[in-house]
Amino acid sequence: MANGFRYTKVQGCIFLVAIASFMLSNGFVDCRKVETVKTEASVKHNKSVLKTIKGEGDDLIDCVDIYKQPALNHPLLKNHTIQLKPSGIETVNGVEDGVFQSWRRNGECPDGTIPIARTKAFEHRTSKPMPQYDSNKFVFVPPPNHEFAQVSLHGGQYYGAKAEFNVWNPASYNKDNSLARVWVGRGSGKALSSVEAGWIRGDGGQSGCYNLECPGFVQVSQKFTLGGPMSPVSSYNGAQYDIFLSIYKNTDSGHWWLNVGNEAIGYWPDTFLPSLRGSAELVSWGGEIYDSQAEGHHTSTQMGSGHFPDEGFGKASYVRNVQYMDDSSPLTFKDPAGLLTYATKPSCYNLIVKDKTPNMGIHFYYGGPGFSAACR
Repeated sequence: MANGFRYTKVQGCIFLVAIASFMLSNGFVDCRKVETVKTEASVKHNKSVLKTIKGEGDDLIDCVDIYKQPALNHPLLKNHTIQLKPSGIETVNGVEDGVFQSWRRNGECPDGTIPIARTKAFEHRTSKPMPQYDSNKFVFVPPPNHEFAQVSLHGGQYYGAKAEFNVWNPASYNKDNSLARVWVGRGSGKALSSVEAGWIRGDGGQSGCYNLECPGFVQVSQKFTLGGPMSPVSSYNGAQYDIFLSIYKNTDSGHWWLNVGNEAIGYWPDTFLPSLRGSAELVSWGGEIYDSQAEGHHTSTQMGSGHFPDEGFGKASYVRNVQYMDDSSPLTFKDPAGLLTYATKPSCYNLIVKDKTPNMGIHFYYGGPGFSAACR
């Protein structure tokens, strides 16, 4: 493909995830799983499942009535009217990804349904507090056992963030994980609301909830399974594969939408995001590691490609065409200036921001191998 870039199609060990974190009353923060579509026996009696498609390995994809999806079981969405597509000038034109997930080779979900994986290799088993920051000045406070290599904008009124993320299959050990994501947030402490999306290698490790287990993510796409595996992935000195991700606020409805490529996947209603009912004050792009230190020292779990950013294209992982949307008129995505850089432990994982180029736009390289003589 031209310029050496390819867009990822999904199967294998890397998983597409959407994550939400918010503070509501105790009765509203539980994650509601689709228990009714977990087994063969229950599916026979579940009228919301209109079709089942064979996926990779033992995975089965249930095509569930869009109006009977898990998010709508929540009390806050009892009378919610689904917004079937974003409206207004903020609609995002992304990059066409083609056939994105391998289960679609075996069939398509019919109109009026969304695909939900009945059995998934990706499960959310571990948890952590979300990153915190001082809302008056940008002081990033990583939660225990988590490390970051990221760029951010802080202090404005932001309505969206997007980029193309290089996709790899980093090594992961001891239920640790490696995550590449775009993150939008506002507030701190108990007032923090944030949403993020990206790819993950490992078992999880975020507070809030993932994918359709979130009580508030409303899916509208019939083409993508959140939590579904991805392939192919980039190889060292070989072909490079990217995935286009964007999160943006629809100012007509107030919802925060997630796009993958040209496809609008769904949205987080602002009902669940008290601090994001207006604009965000922080947008961030980059990598994250959960380090359990299960072996008594720093994890060997890799970030990005597992190589440091100074190795450059084809060797280090990158995020390219980084853009954001603010409150200026018209509401359009633009290149950032003055990106704030942050690396928790540069000897373990680091990043390098590069000048804008025609193919890469505003971009940066990030990542690293983890445990070494310099990283303990």
